[in-house]
This record gives sequence, structure tokens and C-alpha cells, in this order.
Amino acid sequence: MEKFDGLNMSLGSLPRLSSAKSRSISAENPSGGKGMGGRATEGIRLLSDSMRTQLDEWYGKGNWPGDFDQARELGIGWKVAPNIMIGPGEVAELGRVNGSGAIQHIWMMTGSGSQRLEILRIYWDDEPEPSVECPLGDFFATGWGGGGEVSSLPVCVNPKGGLNSYWLMPFRRQARITLENQNDCPIGVFYQIDYTLTDVPEDAAYFHAQFRRVNPVLYKDVYTVLDGVRGQGQFVGVYMCWGSNMSGWWGEGEAKFYIDGDGEYPTICGTGTEDYFCGAAGFGHNGKYTEFNTPYVGMAQVINPHENHDYFGKSQNKMRFGLYRWHIVDPVRFEEDFRMTIQALGWNGKMVPREDDLASTAFWYQKEPHTPFPVLPDKQYLAID
Repeated sequence: MEKFDGLNMSLGSLPRLSSAKSRSISAENPSGGKGMGGRATEGIRLLSDSMRTQLDEWYGKGNWPGDFDQARELGIGWKVAPNIMIGPGEVAELGRVNGSGAIQHIWMMTGSGSQRLEILRIYWDDEPEPSVECPLGDFFATGWGGGGEVSSLPVCVNPKGGLNSYWLMPFRRQARITLENQNDCPIGVFYQIDYTLTDVPEDAAYFHAQFRRVNPVLYKDVYTVLDGVRGQGQFVGVYMCWGSNMSGWWGEGEAKFYIDGDGEYPTICGTGTEDYFCGAAGFGHNGKYTEFNTPYVGMAQVINPHENHDYFGKSQNKMRFGLYRWHIVDPVRFEEDFRMTIQALGWNGKMVPREDDLASTAFWYQKEPHTPFPVLPDKQYLAID
């Protein structure tokens, strides 16, 4: 029997022994080195000398929040430096791992700013362009901000603002993770990146995530979730922020998957937005929207500026919905190329093309190299109104 590489973990694989090495990167062990955790002797880790000046200007000299200097008086090993600060416009390298292995879990919590303006990027094997480029909240299926909980298999958001990813992310030579702060204020970042050092199977592809936004979708235009993918791989999920810019029901648009040379017509075509996200009848119960979380699919956020709403009624303008669909047991496989679209189509007595605010994060695995991503929108276009 082949030696177990410590990947593809499940209840069934937990008893199996492996020579894989467990490691973790955090502010208390920024290198992830063996025996290097909990050695900080000073408080919060700053990225630059200018950061101290910025914090003085932001909070007032000598008035930084107490948790910036957590437990220095207790001495080394007592939670002296559990987080970092990232100033406006700064990019922090959260972690760099050399060797072969896989990221198995990421936990994060940030404060002060908007997570739509905190950009997560992940690079594999010294590549110049990231394979993951996404606002932090959208990567963790809470793109609208404002709290909310997600209880799914690969992504969990727990009280209060604990962001968790369980996507398996293999690498063969190096993994590098950065976070950019586009907010106008400094942000505190608590994080832990759990990974294993081990041999990676030859047929293991690389994890990718790409963000897009169109606000508004133009009349009778089709929203593109992902295109330009070249090579072999599999599409494994999408998170969507759906902002209603019009009255009436919004969820009739078809999700379409174009695979390996498909032209005008796709190989896979769904029957409507609510159906693709595995709901029915307007996601409604007693005439109201119903939030739901399951391992593979959910509508974790329903943000309603109106006191009362009817899911086929007239009062839905400016409502916001956060939906996820993970193709974990039903990945969409491709060998040459891949594209996914979804229609902005609603019902208002008849089928009506809509001009809604749509943002999405697509998740997939593929062989490298990948084609360059579209340029991320600037901060004014990223921001949530």
C-alpha cells in the first residue's frame, strides 16, 4: 500500500498514519518554523516605521487600543503579539512557505475597515501573477459585510466575524499569501494559516479564485462569472452578491457552463438562478425570503432595507442577497477551456431582463500556468454603496 500523504482528509482517513509535517503561520509564528511559535517580546507587529506614525495620527499618540500591546508585561510566550497592523495602501505578506505541501485551513479576523477593500492574493510556485485575487469578505462568502454566518463544508463564518476556509490548496515549490489594505484607515489582522508539508500527487491541480463585479448589468447583457480559463481542471463553486436595483423578483436567470470549445450554446444550462442555488419558489416561506446554510449551498445573507417585503412583490429595490454554490461532489470538469455565465432575469408579471448589481467569486482548480486575470476594479467600483 502507498504511504498516506496526509491530504484528502475525512473521517475515514483520520486513523491513517503519515509522515506529513503539520505547520502553521500566524503573527505569533510568522515563519511557520518548527519550535518558533510564541517567541514575541514586543507588542503588535508593524509593517513599517511609518505605521507607528499613522497609528499615532489615527488614534492619538499614546491612545492606541489596549489589545495592540496585548501581554508584554506577562513576558515571552503569553500572547504578546497575536496580530499585525496594515496601514492604508500597504500590502502585508501574511505567509510564505517553501517546499511541497498544501494549505488545509485559513482562519482570519480583521477590524476597522471594509473587507471589500481588503484584497487577498495567493501565489503558487513563484508565479508572477496570483492564482487567487479577491476581496476578503467575498472569498469567505460574506461579501456584503455587516456580519452574518456561513455554515458550509469549505467555508465557515462564525460569531463574531471569524472567517474560515477549508479549501485544499496544494503547492509544489512555494505558497505565498498577501493582504492589501485599500481602506483609508489602518486595519488589525488576526490570522492563522494551517498547512502540511508533504509530497503532492502528480494529478493534483492548483486552487484558483477570481472576483468580478458589474453594477449595473446593462439591459439584456449576460453576466460573466468566469471566462478565459485554459487548460485542464474543474470548476468547484461560486459565491455571488446579488444586489436588487429594481422592483420585482430577480431570480429567473439561467446559469450556463461552456466547456471545451462550446460556442453560442452551452453544454450545461440550468433552469433559473434560484434553481442553480438549489432553492425553489423564490427562496420563500410564508411570503418572505428565508436564509439557509447547508454543506454545499446556501443563501447566508438577506439584507433588507424595507421593514416588510414580499418575494414576488414590488418592494425589493435595494435588497441584497449573498448566495453560495459549492460543486464538491459534482465538479464541472473541463480539458481545454471553460466559461460560466448567469442571466440577470426576473419576473414582474412577465419575464423581464434586469439591471442589477452583481458580484461573484469563482473557485476552480486547474493545471498551471493560468491565463492572467482581468484587472481588479478600483476601490470606488469595489466599494459597497
